[in-house]
Amino acid sequence: MQRLVSLVFMGSAIILMSLTSPAAAGDNKPAKAVTSTKKATAFQVDKSQSKLFWVGKKVTGQHSGTINVADGKLDVENNVLKGGNFSLDTRSIAVTDIKDADGNAKLVGHLKSEDFFGVEKYPAANFVITKVASKGNGKYDITGNLTIKGITNPITFPATVAVAGNKLTAKADIKVDRTKYNIRYGSKNFFEGIGDKAIYDDFDLTVELVANAQ
Repeated sequence: MQRLVSLVFMGSAIILMSLTSPAAAGDNKPAKAVTSTKKATAFQVDKSQSKLFWVGKKVTGQHSGTINVADGKLDVENNVLKGGNFSLDTRSIAVTDIKDADGNAKLVGHLKSEDFFGVEKYPAANFVITKVASKGNGKYDITGNLTIKGITNPITFPATVAVAGNKLTAKADIKVDRTKYNIRYGSKNFFEGIGDKAIYDDFDLTVELVANAQ
């Protein structure tokens, strides 16, 4: 009888622990990058022909500009995208909609500061593909890990990829919630009473890549 009571007690304790213990670490960790196969052809991104365009919106308007692509590689098998990555030089961020030199320089300086991208500490942003879903005719849903200011989050977006011989072109439109990367300046979700000075949390990116077979 005593043995039975002990077994019941132990079983109850195990069940209680399973119900009250926190989720295992890593449940929300970014997925691993796609591993290329021996059959895949690596296409090296041509940074001189590739570019990222950004648009940030606020209550009273918007601003737009560019960021240079620093490096990248895309893996293709039988003309189908299989994986890859690219990185951005955040120090190159530019504003294209403000023509006044002083106003332009002021905004660029602010974007490079800790309020936004903190480029001195974080000179690069990176994206690594973890999953590729082909929809046919060069259209894809791409999932990967986006790292900005040292913070990595998974993200999924549509893209088009075209392969012609040894040349590849790719374009993707990406919507990013900046607050997930500790860019909270002007967010009404973190600062009260800012009214029409608020900057929307989401910003839009258009990535255009040109790559050549290696």
